[in-house]
Amino acid sequence: MALKVGDKLPNFKAKDTNGNLFDSQDYIGKQPLVIYFYPKDETKVCTAQACSFRDNYEEFKHLGAEIIGISADSVQSHIKFKSKFNLPFILLSDNDKKLRKLFGVENDFLIIPGRQTFVVDKNGFIIMVFNSMSGTIHIEKALKVLKK
Repeated sequence: MALKVGDKLPNFKAKDTNGNLFDSQDYIGKQPLVIYFYPKDETKVCTAQACSFRDNYEEFKHLGAEIIGISADSVQSHIKFKSKFNLPFILLSDNDKKLRKLFGVENDFLIIPGRQTFVVDKNGFIIMVFNSMSGTIHIEKALKVLKK
């Protein structure tokens, strides 16, 4: 079942690009999160989306939020992607697709991993769910919700 506005963020853990274990519970009660699922590193729309999050990162930080990008790519792929495009935020590997299932992120066009963004408030409640194959609009929507 897909997560929706008002749901509590489920506890999840995954490897980040530094080889550390990211734990969602470390952020609850401390700061909002913008968690975005994307299909694949180094593809046109995914790169544009990641670079748009990068270009607006200071505004997200000013609002107290941390950005977490998630795809099925390996940690090694994320390391290259992050380095090549100078991405300042967290990338998590979901190579077993457990996080996608936990959040209820469906495939687009049956085969392409879905592109979906969740904004979670400081207390761990989902305040926005946005699904669109267009990458950069996710940034605009997330910023708008965080500014409220």
